[in-house]
Amino acid sequence: MEGQERENQTYVTQFILLGFRDLKNLQILLFLGFLVIYIATIVGNLLILVLVVVDQHLHTPMYFFLGNLACLEVCYSSALNPLLLSTLLSNGKAITFSSCFLQLYLFGYCLGAECYLLSVMSYDRYLAVCKPLHYTTIMNTRKCIQLAAISWTNGFIGISIIMVVMLQLTYCGPNEIDHYFCDTVPLKKLSCSNTDVVEHVNLILLFIYTMPPFLVTLASYVYILRTILRIPSLIGQQKAFSTCSSHLSVVSIYYGSVIIVYLLPPSSSMNKIFSLLYTILPPLANPLIYSLRNKEVKRALKKWLIKFRIFQNVQANSFG
Repeated sequence: MEGQERENQTYVTQFILLGFRDLKNLQILLFLGFLVIYIATIVGNLLILVLVVVDQHLHTPMYFFLGNLACLEVCYSSALNPLLLSTLLSNGKAITFSSCFLQLYLFGYCLGAECYLLSVMSYDRYLAVCKPLHYTTIMNTRKCIQLAAISWTNGFIGISIIMVVMLQLTYCGPNEIDHYFCDTVPLKKLSCSNTDVVEHVNLILLFIYTMPPFLVTLASYVYILRTILRIPSLIGQQKAFSTCSSHLSVVSIYYGSVIIVYLLPPSSSMNKIFSLLYTILPPLANPLIYSLRNKEVKRALKKWLIKFRIFQNVQANSFG
């Protein structure tokens, strides 16, 4: 009897992303806002990535990890923002079953990798500030590559597990996703099969991918702040504290919003708002907070801008 019922079911071949359809009067304003954010995110992160690659002075562990983060943010934003912009233009967007799960895979991969990469970066700063005499010995080239590879690999492992259990579900309607991208929480609601296994797996992976990295990050900054407080210069303390507090604020918002989204009831209308805090804000803020405020990055940017101007002048004179 169950087999006959399954044969009579109509399986979903595409989904409809509703995006922010409930904010009809703000669609154009939201589109322009998210477009500016997306362009700024891509330009900012690509700029950091290029500077880290071409400038020899930035070939240090700190900037190696910042380059990895910039590359990750470009992938992260590009997996989500183009489709988000499309939903705002068309007041909803049809997406095929395979495209939806491809987006879920890319998003989940970047999310898992970033959680661990942020903790690696905080650990790097802890060694630099609290263990300066042993820093170069511990954080050598081999160790940097290993830590970056672990972060990228962890993202692959986590989303692969999620994809296996999500693809075991049956999707037979409705097909409207009340979100601006394909995520596990709204997709589970559309399944007409038992989702207990998916929920348990999601909960376990949420704990593994957020709590340990967040605790490592928090512990690193606690030790960093303790070291900062021992700095005799008040100006030095204020400068270091300002940088650390900015880093910790962004990281806390990132981890906190991830935890809230995946622990809140699926029907919560706040999920979209909290999702923006870890999908849109960090890729935009990270280049500004981690890189563009640093003297080394500003110096490298200024040097390459001067070289670019000289190159332009030489070209203009040769054609003149």
